[in-house]
Amino acid sequence: MEPQLEHRVTDSVATVVIRHPEKRNAMTTAMWRSLPVLLEGLAGDPAVRALVLTGEGGTFCAGADISTLRGSPEEAQGLAVRAEEALAAFPKPTLAAIRGHCVGGGSQLAAACDLRFAEEGALFGVTPAKLGIVYPASSTRRLVSLVGPATAKYLLFSGELIEAERALRTGLVDEVLPEGELGKRVAEFTRVLVSRSLLTQAAAKEFADGRTDRDAHWAGQARASGDTAEGVAAFLERRQPRFGWSVPTSG
Repeated sequence: MEPQLEHRVTDSVATVVIRHPEKRNAMTTAMWRSLPVLLEGLAGDPAVRALVLTGEGGTFCAGADISTLRGSPEEAQGLAVRAEEALAAFPKPTLAAIRGHCVGGGSQLAAACDLRFAEEGALFGVTPAKLGIVYPASSTRRLVSLVGPATAKYLLFSGELIEAERALRTGLVDEVLPEGELGKRVAEFTRVLVSRSLLTQAAAKEFADGRTDRDAHWAGQARASGDTAEGVAAFLERRQPRFGWSVPTSG
């Protein structure tokens, strides 16, 4: 089967699977191009309230397929950045579920997710220095926001791989799970995510990512949504809330 991005939607959670097992799920040019299109469709699907990005089998993503860099490295990097930015801009909560290698372009994709859960034994690396590539400014800033400038420089200067425990200490990942427990934990946590107010999550995501000009917008959304009234009523009635707000679709 050709390398591809597969996806499914179950219980309001979209799962996107990076599938290229012959090259440890390295991203081809076609896969980089297809990710923003796939994300656009899932963002507009009211049945989707959260997204999980993972790799097939025991590897998350070993980066870009190096053969794609022989032609135009600048074009290949541009495709990767556009895919990364599309993932970062996804308006619903995103979680990277990481096993095995999360390296190069794979680390870009993981960093663009809101949260990262890893299995023990996972390895992380940001490796452009091994290829003489200038890491994009936007990707560098995103990495620094997660781990701080010192660790970002360590990763970028050396290209060395770090283990999941160190990634957890530096803030690169949010949770590390024992072998065999990652899938269960991701399913458990995404059930929590989809039970919460997507209005709260979408606004918080923008604010946490530095947006400073949308206070009035989100105040208006909150007034019109009815989510606050439903949340308060559900609390007082000791029942699960049924939040109704969803991401507005364009057109």
